[in-house]
Amino acid sequence: MAGRLGDQPIIILKDTERMQGRDAQSMNIHTAKTVAGLIRSTLGPKGMDKMLVDSIGDVYISNDGASILDDIETEHPTAKMIIEVAHTQEDEAGDGTTSAVVFAGELLKKAEELLAQKIHATTIVKGYKIASKKAQELLDNMAISVKTEDGKAKQSVDLSEGKVGEPKAISELLKKIAITALASKGIGSNPKLAEKCVKAVKAIEDNGRINVEENIMLLKKRGKSVDETEFVNGLVIDKMRVSINQPRKIKKAKIALFDQEIQARQTKGDAKYKIRSSKQMQLFAEEEKRLMKQTVERIASTGANVVFSTKNIDDNILDYFNQINILGIRRTKEEDLKKLARATGASIVSNPEKLEESDLGYAGIVEERGVGNYKMFYIEECENPKSVTLVLHGPSEYILENLEGSVNDALHVIGDVIEDGKIIAGGGAPEIEVGLRLREYASTLSGREQLAVQAFADAIEIIPYSLAENSGLDPIDSLVDLRSKHKQGHKNSGLNLDSGDVVDMIENGIVEPLRVKKQMMKSATEAADMLLRIDDIFAARRMSMEEKYGGKGYHMRDYDWAPHPKIDED
Repeated sequence: MAGRLGDQPIIILKDTERMQGRDAQSMNIHTAKTVAGLIRSTLGPKGMDKMLVDSIGDVYISNDGASILDDIETEHPTAKMIIEVAHTQEDEAGDGTTSAVVFAGELLKKAEELLAQKIHATTIVKGYKIASKKAQELLDNMAISVKTEDGKAKQSVDLSEGKVGEPKAISELLKKIAITALASKGIGSNPKLAEKCVKAVKAIEDNGRINVEENIMLLKKRGKSVDETEFVNGLVIDKMRVSINQPRKIKKAKIALFDQEIQARQTKGDAKYKIRSSKQMQLFAEEEKRLMKQTVERIASTGANVVFSTKNIDDNILDYFNQINILGIRRTKEEDLKKLARATGASIVSNPEKLEESDLGYAGIVEERGVGNYKMFYIEECENPKSVTLVLHGPSEYILENLEGSVNDALHVIGDVIEDGKIIAGGGAPEIEVGLRLREYASTLSGREQLAVQAFADAIEIIPYSLAENSGLDPIDSLVDLRSKHKQGHKNSGLNLDSGDVVDMIENGIVEPLRVKKQMMKSATEAADMLLRIDDIFAARRMSMEEKYGGKGYHMRDYDWAPHPKIDED
């Protein structure tokens, strides 16, 4: 509804309260800092874990920033925006989620200091954009290429930068990338697991492109140790035989895939039969069996000896399958069936009558394996499989949950390097180098944006600061040592978090994909810029049951996330 006071229009927002100016900015900044503070202690290989207890008492322990934020229930709109930074980072780079959120929180903290100095938010945003663009250039200059000019992966990469040292084979480099990613999630340095991750990603490479979500299956199996995690050049389906009469192993498997029930042929329409005698009943049963046998013979005529279906397979048909040594597996997950199609080269068919030999896929072996009551089917030795499996082992559900997240991150960063062909030093080296060069660059700027660029340079150092702090090192001393090395021109110098020494990260094999670092800075900067531009918050009243039936509603102050306004008694 609108009114008019003199020549000025008045807008009245019904059932809405408003927070504006510095109050809105302060609330957004405070919230972002709080969210970043929740997960900052989890950053790096020495980071701490968080224990989350849900509303029904289930306990979940993790040190993965994205997982922790996903499990936190919040109504706060700003908190949701910061959490979205982690999602963006996860989608675009597959790792670096905690760093992105922590950096975003620190950017807003530095912005708050500039706002207190009467620097306008628009100026800060402009300065941050200038700094982010320059940071991307600096990261590109630090990167090492692992691809040839024609875009193919190099057979070897010399990481010694002209010093005495053996060139690293590309597989060994990818292994080091995986070790770094696994270590950052608390799994520790695990070369065996890293090697299996590299095998899995290289197996699904398609003209330099990698699709981890669609083509790599992660299957958790409690028992054994993490080192006994299995790489299967094919698939593992979490299904068991329904009868001991079914074959346990099929060699040279020709695989048929169905997305419908396999049963006797159905009549068209809604035909009904009236059975008036036991003889008619017997004839009906015999005819049904004949039709079922006909269906089985039709499938067998194509040469198929393994059948998967997402729906039911009639018990009688399974019995016929057993008699002619065909393995039937029913109620397979739809996503598993699609992966089976990619792994074996089979086509998914709806009607057994339309199955052709060309629709069949191939695997060298399909076998049920396992111990006790927990068994699974292994589909291996596929020809040019487009889907593979990692069977994760661990002594407890807690370890398996963390292992799954760690392996998922490792697979993505390996894929990043294969796709982009660029790596960069880890251990806080890029952040220190970017911070140092941005301060030099800021001195060349004439406007107030110079202050924002300097603030960006200070904020990015929260990453090495947190790495040192979480490792039990003195963060101030660590930053001083790092800055000193970088001023001397050692751009790849980072922190050895075990000894506390500043060493060359490239020579020590502590490397990361360039994509992770670039996306981390980009995501955090965009989030900070977006929040700094907000100077007004309109919140509609929350409707309650009482209000619906005549009671009062809730105002902005009744939201958990909204601060209570201070009353000026003067």
